Amino acid sequence: MKKGSAVRDLTEGSPAKLILGFSIPVFMGNLFQQFYTIVDTLIVGRVLGADALAAVGCTGSVNFLVVGFCIGLCTGFAIPVAQKFGAKDYQGMRRCVANCLWTGIVFAAFITFIVSLNTMNILRLMKTPSNVIDMSYEYILVIFLGIPMTMLYNIVSGLIRALGDSKTPLFFLIFSSFLNIGLDVFFMVSLGMGVFGAALATILSQAVAGIICLFYMIGRFPLLRVQKGEWSADRQIIGNLCNMGVPMGLQYSITAIGSVILQSSVNTLGSNVVAANTAAGRISMFFACGFDSLGATMTTYGGQNLGAKKLDRISEGLRDCLIIGFSYAILSFGILYLWGGRLTGLFVTAPTREMLETSRIFLLYNSAAYILLAMVNIFRFLIQGLGFSRLAILAGVAEMIARTLAGMILVPWLGVRGAALASPLAWVFADAFLIPAYIHVMKKLRRMFERSEGH
Repeated sequence: MKKGSAVRDLTEGSPAKLILGFSIPVFMGNLFQQFYTIVDTLIVGRVLGADALAAVGCTGSVNFLVVGFCIGLCTGFAIPVAQKFGAKDYQGMRRCVANCLWTGIVFAAFITFIVSLNTMNILRLMKTPSNVIDMSYEYILVIFLGIPMTMLYNIVSGLIRALGDSKTPLFFLIFSSFLNIGLDVFFMVSLGMGVFGAALATILSQAVAGIICLFYMIGRFPLLRVQKGEWSADRQIIGNLCNMGVPMGLQYSITAIGSVILQSSVNTLGSNVVAANTAAGRISMFFACGFDSLGATMTTYGGQNLGAKKLDRISEGLRDCLIIGFSYAILSFGILYLWGGRLTGLFVTAPTREMLETSRIFLLYNSAAYILLAMVNIFRFLIQGLGFSRLAILAGVAEMIARTLAGMILVPWLGVRGAALASPLAWVFADAFLIPAYIHVMKKLRRMFERSEGH
C-alpha cells in the first residue's frame, strides 16, 4: 500500500539523525506557536498596558490546566496509531483514527461546557487581583470556548506525526502564526477590542490551522484515510485511546493544579509582579520549545519502535536525545544569562526597574535548571510512547507537590525568589520519579517480549 512521501519510519536508520530530523520541524512549530503567543503578549502589554498584561498572565496556569489536558489527551490518542504503524497493522491503525475522532468530539463538547460555566469561579478561587479580574475573565472565556478548535488541530497534527511526518503541521502553524499576528493588530489596534480581541485572534488562527490540516491529511495521507466499514465505534479501541490519552491529559492538569496554587500565591504579590512573571514566563516558554519538541519526538519514536519490538534501539535513541537536550539546555542558559533582561523590556512600553529585576530573577532561576527540564520531557514522553501513560500522572503529582510547596512555603518566605524556585523544584521532583520509572518500564517490556518469544 502506498504510504505517501511524508511518512517516516523511525524504526530504521541512525537514531540521532532521525531524532534531529523529526524534532527540528516540531521545534520550529513550537517556536511559531510560542511566537504568536508572545506577539499576543507584546501587543497586549504595549497597546493595552501593564494591567492588561497582568490580566492575561493571571489566566496562564488555569489555561495550562484546561488546555493542557486537551493537548495531552490528543497526544495520547496518537500513541496507538504510532504503535499500529510500527507493527505495519494499517487497518487497525485506521480504526484507531476513526475512534480517535469520535472520542475527541465527545471530550471537546464536555470540557467546553463544564469549564465555560465555571470560569469566573475559578478566577476568584485563584485570588485574581480585583483590578484585572474582569479582563482576565473576558480573555480566558474566549480561549475556553475555542477548545474544540484547539483539539481539532492537536488531534490531526498528532495523527500525522504518528506516521513520522513532523513537517506538515509546521507549515500550517507558520501560516496560522502570521494570521494570528494580523488578527491581533486588526482586533486590538484597529477595532480596539482589548484582551477579547487577543483571545479571539488566537482561537480563529488555530481553527484555520486545524481545518486546513484536516483536509490536507485526508488528501495526502492514504494510510490515515478511513475506509468504508472502519468508521464504527469500538469500545476496546476507545478504551485503549482513553487509557493512553486521559493519563497524559491528567498529567498536564495535575501539574497545572500546582501551578494554579503557585499563581494564587504570586497574585498576592501584586499586579506588577504578575506582569513581570508573565513576561518572563513567555520568554522561558519560547526557549522551552526545544525540550517540548524532543519530548514529542520520543513519543513517536518510542511508539514506533515498541511496535517493531526494538527495545535496544529505544535505549540508543534515549541516549542520543539526552545528549541533544543537554546541549540545547546549556546554550539556552547562556543566551538568557547574557540577554534575558533586555528581552523583558520588549513586553511593556516603560517597564519599571522592579519589573525588569523580577523578570530577570525568574529567567535566571529557570534557565539554570533547563537540564532538569530536558530530562523531564524526554523520559516522560518516551514512557508514554511505550504505552505506560499512567506513570505520567505520578510524575505530574510530583510536580504538583513541588509547586504547591513553593506556593505555600517559599513564596511567603522568599517572595519573588521563592516563586522563581518553583519550576526547578518541580523538575527535581519529577526526575526523581521518572528515571527509575523508565528503568522499570524497560525491564517489564523485556520480560514481556522474552515470554512471547518463548511461546
